[in-house]
Amino acid sequence: MTETDILERIRAIFEENFGIAPERVTPEAHLFEELDLDSIDAVDLAIKLQEMTGRRIKPEEFKSVRTVADVVAAVESLLVAQ
Repeated sequence: MTETDILERIRAIFEENFGIAPERVTPEAHLFEELDLDSIDAVDLAIKLQEMTGRRIKPEEFKSVRTVADVVAAVESLLVAQ
């Protein structure tokens, strides 16, 4: 799965689960300040990413995630670990 594929899947997750328009989900977009996610949304996002990758995300790994690019990187690291 390429970085572009991952970003497209993440855009779909944001649209389906949080009602965020895909064009707002750019690599530079800050999850909490620009996309208005809260801590509950972050947990929901982690669950969706686990479903997408089939891998468990360690909470300490996800704490450093602040932007969409960070989410893409986290997914890439999970996919590599398979």
